[in-house]
Amino acid sequence: MANLALELEVDLERHESPGLVWYRAHASTVRGLLSLVVVGLVWEIAGRTGRWPLILAPISDIWIKFLQLAGTGELQRHILVSLNEFFVGFALAAVLGILLGIIIASSDAAKDFIDPWVSAVYATPTVALAPLFIFMFGIDAPSKMAVVFLLAIFPIVINTATGMRSTDQVYIEAARSFSASRAQIFTKVLIPSALPFIVAGLRLGIGRGLVGVVVGEFIGARAGLGYLIFRSSQAFQIDAMWVGVFLLAGTGVLAVIVLQKVERRMAPWRQFELK
Repeated sequence: MANLALELEVDLERHESPGLVWYRAHASTVRGLLSLVVVGLVWEIAGRTGRWPLILAPISDIWIKFLQLAGTGELQRHILVSLNEFFVGFALAAVLGILLGIIIASSDAAKDFIDPWVSAVYATPTVALAPLFIFMFGIDAPSKMAVVFLLAIFPIVINTATGMRSTDQVYIEAARSFSASRAQIFTKVLIPSALPFIVAGLRLGIGRGLVGVVVGEFIGARAGLGYLIFRSSQAFQIDAMWVGVFLLAGTGVLAVIVLQKVERRMAPWRQFELK
């Protein structure tokens, strides 16, 4: 009976239309795009009513403003400034955060020494420190990078350490039974087991890092998407403000998609499908 059911399932798959086969392969992307279209239509209708002129601008007006800013070259300048600040600050946070997380998980002495500081600084409203960074590093990019770094590093540290310490002891004992060295246990068991936690920490760090870009540019900047949002909101240019917001949101979405692809490639055993 089991073989017959399997043969029937294979036979049905062979006779599926090409469109259905394509949809099965790209269902996640299609559903995501469909949700964007639905929200965009609702947004356009709500914006056209004119009931919230200081909050909502129609999507069509936002798109026109996007093209206008891109045509003058102003938008590209803001994007390059913000991306430079974000990627440098986030890259430093990712490297140092993963290393600190590994150190905390690997050594009880290091955990006792570092963990209280991580908890204390993570609980501190680090956004309030942005003016201090501007005072220390000036109004240009280094101060914004410092804000991004400080906001992004702690989720990465905490998730990396948690993932390492959450490794099932059975896997470690199995590796030891095959005479695996400490380095082999570390690279072949602990790191792969902690990878989903590390990716989750990086995803959280992306969101906090983008907030850091905006906050830093709100307080003091000459260019950047946060500067564009702040300047536009002060001048009640709602369409230009939403251009900056959407670009920052899109950057976060693209970065998360890249991380998901990296996780699928490096830890394919973590994927499953709900039937």
